[in-house]
Amino acid sequence: MKKDSNMLLKANWFEGDVPVSSYRSLFKWGNLNTYKHPNRRLTQHIKNVFNLKDTDFDKPQNLGLESLDIEIPVTMSKELVNSFAQIVGEENIRTDTYIRIGRSYGKTMIDLLRLRSHIIENIPDLVICPRSREDVIAVLNLCRQEKIPVYVFGAGSSVTRGFEAVKGGICLDMSTHMNRILEVNDIDQTVTVQPGIWGPALEQSLNNARELHHAAHNYTCGHFPQSFEYSSVGGWIVTRGAGQNSTHYGKIEDLVLAQEYVTPAGVIRTKPYPRAAIGPDVDQIMIGSEGSFGILTEATLKIFRRMNENTKRFSYLFKSWEEGLAAVREIMQSEAGTPSVFRLSDPEETDIAMKMYGVEGTAADTVLKSLGYLAMQRCLLLGSVDGEKHFCKNLQRTIHNICTGYPVFPLGLFNITKMWEKSRFLDPYMREDLQDFGISLDTLECAVTWSQLKDVYQSVRAFIKQKPHMVCMTHLSHMYPQGTNLYFIFITRFKTPTEYLDLLYGILDVIQESGAAVSHHHGVGKQTAPWLEGQLGTEQMNLLHALKHHFDPDNILNPGGTLGLDLSPEQLEKRWGYNALESDYLVK
Repeated sequence: MKKDSNMLLKANWFEGDVPVSSYRSLFKWGNLNTYKHPNRRLTQHIKNVFNLKDTDFDKPQNLGLESLDIEIPVTMSKELVNSFAQIVGEENIRTDTYIRIGRSYGKTMIDLLRLRSHIIENIPDLVICPRSREDVIAVLNLCRQEKIPVYVFGAGSSVTRGFEAVKGGICLDMSTHMNRILEVNDIDQTVTVQPGIWGPALEQSLNNARELHHAAHNYTCGHFPQSFEYSSVGGWIVTRGAGQNSTHYGKIEDLVLAQEYVTPAGVIRTKPYPRAAIGPDVDQIMIGSEGSFGILTEATLKIFRRMNENTKRFSYLFKSWEEGLAAVREIMQSEAGTPSVFRLSDPEETDIAMKMYGVEGTAADTVLKSLGYLAMQRCLLLGSVDGEKHFCKNLQRTIHNICTGYPVFPLGLFNITKMWEKSRFLDPYMREDLQDFGISLDTLECAVTWSQLKDVYQSVRAFIKQKPHMVCMTHLSHMYPQGTNLYFIFITRFKTPTEYLDLLYGILDVIQESGAAVSHHHGVGKQTAPWLEGQLGTEQMNLLHALKHHFDPDNILNPGGTLGLDLSPEQLEKRWGYNALESDYLVK
């Protein structure tokens, strides 16, 4: 084991070819040939927290490089398979086990644990790639006639078991063909797309709208979730997602103007009015329905003029969490406008950030500590301002004036915001690295009002920290005049999935008991479904059940617990249940 001149641990991270038909290719994040490893200071910190030795990082375990060694037969009759093939063409029907697994397992920790342990369950019989709305209508009609469950896949980045095929049936892969931009409307400043288009393809096309769409301006979608490179517009919409720039541009429900859904009850199509007073908003009923009310086939979104030359970046270091919170709330309530990226890290996350961005241990860090910016007390604020140049300058000035009203150290010379931007879509790659050495990194997030924030933050951290040897980082990343989100990132070790689930369920219990919303932008899926009725109340759940019965009376759309609409009492008691995971098996 080699160490650098500072005697910091260097782990033997895996960075080799990942066979395309391997288990690792199914659970690895993103591109098979892309990596982002924890740096030495972060690795050393993890070693210290978990009382690990240098030799514990010598050899990664259970890499999952072996080829998929299981074949799960299709149970659907050949006659039905042929009927689907007649609708979409044989070339758009996939029955191989590898593809079927990849269209049912997402990026939930339980998905990753099962794949590392070669546990395969809950996959569809067929993956069908529709070419058009007409294909979706015909497929759905056949499924309703034959009572076949239907799941929908966009890009596969769900962290809530959103599209897991619990009841088998079919999966509609919307990304293969239904991934086009249908119109860029320069006058209305909108884009109409099919749901299977991925974030980078949409953004690249909008950024070059003058050339590609003969538009008067180049545009941006303004929606950049951390999963941006591997998520689809349809996935953003049906989970009520948020992007890292959403403090300025809005969450996806703020961006959607019109939609089209194919449902067993018929086609729902709304119109792209900027606002209207024509009764309850059907768009908002369908956004967040997670494939349980209908299948999204088209959406019209707001777009924004791309003026990245005006972007202003900032970063500040506060002496305390309380002062940082007071400053960001004052900025959000100042009526001066909203930053685009706006992230405040708590002391523990700031401590990790100082390691990741190379500040810890430098002469500058020594100066900061001498000035009272102490480790595990100080808090990092970073962000950017987007828009018209005078607006950007004025808002940046306002942010600076408010922040400097507190004991604060401007960090502009460190370029921390630029460093964060450079790596912001790469951080998920570190999960596999850590898991290769038996360390798990996962996240949960919630929504709070400003007045709730302190109690929720303290309650969740206290619960997590009661387990020995835990890292718990927290930040705010989506802010509003009335409140924000709390995003918890925890790093832990456990011997069995049940031990992990106890932690996960306990966190969700604490979040709900504290009065926060159990999700701000990840959605509900099947993982969080058992908490939904307690969150909404019985009358609101009854309303969702009534909508479900109207749109999907035979319960063929994403059945098996999504949104808690068809949870059995046994599943509810077991917090949905995990089939093969219900017995404690060791992750090898």
